[in-house]
Amino acid sequence: MIPYGRQDISQADIDFVIDVLRSDFLTQGPLVARFEGTVADYCGAPYGVATNSATSALHVACLALGMGPGDMLWTSPTTFVASANCALYCGAGVDFVDIDPHTYNMSVERLAEKLSVAEKAGTLPKVVVPVHLCGQPCDMPAIKRLADRYGFKIIEDASHAVGAKYRVDEKAAFLPVGDCRYSDITVFSFHPVKIITTGEGGIAMTGDPALAERLQRLRSHGITSDRSQMIAMPEYEIWNYQQVLLGYNYRLTDIQAALGISQMTRIDDFIHRRHDIADRYDREFSSLPILTPWQSPNVYSSYHLYVVRVSAANGGKTQRQAYDELQAKGVNVNLHYIPVYRQPYFQAMGFKRGYCPEAEAYFTQALSIPMYPTLTDDEQGHVISVLQGLYR
Repeated sequence: MIPYGRQDISQADIDFVIDVLRSDFLTQGPLVARFEGTVADYCGAPYGVATNSATSALHVACLALGMGPGDMLWTSPTTFVASANCALYCGAGVDFVDIDPHTYNMSVERLAEKLSVAEKAGTLPKVVVPVHLCGQPCDMPAIKRLADRYGFKIIEDASHAVGAKYRVDEKAAFLPVGDCRYSDITVFSFHPVKIITTGEGGIAMTGDPALAERLQRLRSHGITSDRSQMIAMPEYEIWNYQQVLLGYNYRLTDIQAALGISQMTRIDDFIHRRHDIADRYDREFSSLPILTPWQSPNVYSSYHLYVVRVSAANGGKTQRQAYDELQAKGVNVNLHYIPVYRQPYFQAMGFKRGYCPEAEAYFTQALSIPMYPTLTDDEQGHVISVLQGLYR
């Protein structure tokens, strides 16, 4: 079975991890800070705070921005549930903005319309979480203009998009996702099927030193060893740390950080290979009645996923038929994603079918086909042959 995604672990990765296993620090050692610096330097961000998952990073990002009961977070319905759950963890509410029919990212037009209505009703969001679906960056300059007008904070859920780039227009230079020039915080994921992996892990990037410090406290029990942040308690002769806020044990280990540092040496090679795979898919599927991923000229995708849209029109197959036939012929495809508000937990909150029509239309046709750097030419050829065979 050809998987839809998988990690690429080299001997150099293994050797570096073994070195850590033989060292004095398996956790809370020097490699986490080194990994944070490596990712921050790559993205052009002043600060990176590593966590044990992107979900944890989203949670502490919300907390660092002061989210709590009575606040509202808006995000895309076409995403993993963590993009919405992070608000609920804080006791806040969540709502959804429909997607753009071309990029499948949050629609700037729908966002602007929804903000206008919310302003009149006094229900503006505290935080908006655009999701860079499949590795294609959202229109962050446009979203930032809306943030400046309506006063909300921005967390980029870039779990799919480490290594992706964007630009303001076709004449401008490309900028790395994660530089945070159009957001308060950007979150990356290092799950095994992502662009690089730490096994499990995430990171929150920011340009704000106060946010960086708060993120660090929140990911490690709310504890500080910085005496300038401690409360003087002279009755104790020795006081080498204090808990100054309610935090969590969301730390990344040095073992994971070592894998991440090693993986970062190959990130550009990984993304170049993903582009080669995408280019071949684009060419081979150009004559088929399926929709391949449209790419904005102002972005450079990391191609975490390659999603095709299928339909029964023009002699094609339904999503269910295509899914079953691909699986039966050794091609493991996946669904990214069921609209979050259609999940039973969110339906119980009152969300109904039809709330975000574009997201629902996309979901009924979308299939993620194999996309990862070690996909061989022969394996890709098999995927192409099977998909082409659906239309003969």
